[in-house]
Amino acid sequence: MVATLRDVARAAGVSPATASRALANPELVAPARRALVERAAHELGYRPNRAARELSSGRTGNLCLVVPDVANPFFAGLVKGVQARARELGYGVFVADADEDPHLEADLVAQLGAQADGTLLASPRMSDEDIARLSEDRPLVLVNRRHPGRSSVVVDHTDGMRQAVRHLHALGHRRIGFAGGPAGSWSDARRRDGLELAAHGLHRLEVVDLGHFPATAGGGTAAADVAAAAGVTAVLAHNDLVALALVDRLRSRGLSIPQDVSVVGHDDTVASLGSPRLTTVAVPLARLGRAAVDRLLDGAPPEPDVALPVELLVRASTAPAPASSGTAPRPPETADESETR
Repeated sequence: MVATLRDVARAAGVSPATASRALANPELVAPARRALVERAAHELGYRPNRAARELSSGRTGNLCLVVPDVANPFFAGLVKGVQARARELGYGVFVADADEDPHLEADLVAQLGAQADGTLLASPRMSDEDIARLSEDRPLVLVNRRHPGRSSVVVDHTDGMRQAVRHLHALGHRRIGFAGGPAGSWSDARRRDGLELAAHGLHRLEVVDLGHFPATAGGGTAAADVAAAAGVTAVLAHNDLVALALVDRLRSRGLSIPQDVSVVGHDDTVASLGSPRLTTVAVPLARLGRAAVDRLLDGAPPEPDVALPVELLVRASTAPAPASSGTAPRPPETADESETR
């Protein structure tokens, strides 16, 4: 049987009004009586009616999290971190999938944000102007995106690129391809900046921009064909999904991984699912989600933002560069390819 506030009051020997004050506004009740009520509530397993309590305080007890694609393992890991931390603090979480649509994203923030005590906006696709407008009248924290004057939690993309590039350079790779993410991706732009900084000063290193690709398996397949034509000996992929599909496609074209081409993923979401297991830049997704919740509920000032460290995890998809000319061998021609030339 579920304990009620009246049961707690009876067990503590106080009135229901006193019991309510002791649990909702403990500073208004004498310490001795407050201790009696708290002990009774604990022994009876009493849980306050959060809806009624928050109705009286003008708060909802809920947070809103909007992500571009909940099926993407990156955002699935982020959701788990947000929900775990919110649960610890007594909050529920509305999770909304914007389906990579910036207009839907803005609508979700406006609609759900009005029903929550704050909004977490992960890797938003919308413009800076829309973010500024939506954050004017509601608490909002950005995740994996910076915006002037807005609170945010990000990861150190520059150092991630530095670790990955130096690893490949140390293995003898001198022609490295970068399979970037979508053209409007904030993290893709930051990684490109980090890649340029990382490559500066490294002996005889050439970084080949393979282009922008969807952050999906289809993007990896397309990137692999470009990488094979470019003759690179290593590829840095936008994420693990792209990297795994890239590995499969290169193999189907007759290249060995990592003997002919080394591949590095990003995020450490599905890096252990393929063969070989991917070397990847690990992003602390659970910590990212927890830090975002804390920043939202703490009401922290916008500057400085929180930048979490990343770590390169070296696995079996990277190896010393081919000993020949420093470029990957071209894949053997298929019958169809030779006939069309």
